[in-house]
Amino acid sequence: MTGVRLAVGIVALEFAAAVTGFVASTLLPVVAADLEARSDLGLLIAGSTLGLFVALPLASRVLARLGPRGTLAAGMIAYLGGLILAASARTAWMFAVGQFSAGLASGLLAVFGISSAIRHLDDRLRIRVIAASSAMWIVPALVGPAATLGLEHLVGWRWTLLLPVPFVLFGRLLVVRAARGDAPDAASRPLLWTLSVPLGAAIVVFSAGFWPLTLAGTALTVAGMIAILPPGTARLRPGTPAALGAMVLFAIGYFGADSLITVLLTSGFHVSLGQAAIVLSAAPLGWALTSLVAAKFPSARFPVVGLGLTALGTAAVAFGGSFATALVAWAVAGIGVGLAYPGLYLRATTADASGFTAAELATAVITAECVGQLLGRAVGGALSSSGTGLLASYGLFAAALAAATIAAGRTTARKQDPT
Repeated sequence: MTGVRLAVGIVALEFAAAVTGFVASTLLPVVAADLEARSDLGLLIAGSTLGLFVALPLASRVLARLGPRGTLAAGMIAYLGGLILAASARTAWMFAVGQFSAGLASGLLAVFGISSAIRHLDDRLRIRVIAASSAMWIVPALVGPAATLGLEHLVGWRWTLLLPVPFVLFGRLLVVRAARGDAPDAASRPLLWTLSVPLGAAIVVFSAGFWPLTLAGTALTVAGMIAILPPGTARLRPGTPAALGAMVLFAIGYFGADSLITVLLTSGFHVSLGQAAIVLSAAPLGWALTSLVAAKFPSARFPVVGLGLTALGTAAVAFGGSFATALVAWAVAGIGVGLAYPGLYLRATTADASGFTAAELATAVITAECVGQLLGRAVGGALSSSGTGLLASYGLFAAALAAATIAAGRTTARKQDPT
């Protein structure tokens, strides 16, 4: 029963994440215009991810002190308070602080929930949960952008921003109830190095395109990530470390591109916000449908083939120059993710010969994916807000996905280095 409740909670949270993602991406041009923050896109985008990374080193400590129920209460208060602050924001800074608080709340339960999934769900059930989680993007992809725009016209973007609240609270409640019998592992991550990740990303966000600060912030973030991920990740050691490295590169490329696609299409190609919303839906819809096939008929080649398709699709979006090309290219990118993600995520959360504990794997996979998202969104936002422009950002995203393709080829290698 615990496993079923936990699986349902994880899938429900993925649906909530899909709703949140579509609402945020669709509303980004509207929010930026209303807050006069077109030159501060990185600030608008990165707040929630920065909050998540501040929470990661604190999550096990908070759980040990407050327990699951107390942590749930604290997380809900921080989430609701942050979202209300963002919805009532009059400046980009207020919006970012609100998103930061919501991200902080999300991080409080992330390590505990995922480590419990690793403990309680076997590989066969886990890959089905991953596929079902991806399928949760189908309905939001089909109706999310249009519904968001319709609701925004009716009640404004501020009320629309609150749309994901019921789904988030339901999913969090199920996960905490399912995992409440688990004792949290002792905190083993170095606090200073962990906090260097959001610190470095914050430097990138606030660098305003000043290259020395951008490079320094990126270097600090990467150094922190290398220090807290399992040994061999930076070298793409065959097996689990290579899978974690591929997750970092994938997240930089895909989520960075996804966060800016409505701005690219409306500002760069001068298409309508409605057309941009249609394109935004194409990738997650392709991801969701294809992941069901990838989970039912798994193949060791899917991660490599899929990430290669995503790299090509991302490059074509930026240089296609039209609505039709962008729609097809972004759909292809999503199909590639659907092929790659289930197998890649399963490999990244399987101890195999690495000897990693469930808590270490949970922390590692959250760090890998979320550092990649943070870097992609922060660096992409900084580049896009500077004179370098959106095309440079998408060139970077495509290159990161190409590198992820190479890393994915090392995840199934049989021979592993001793370190």
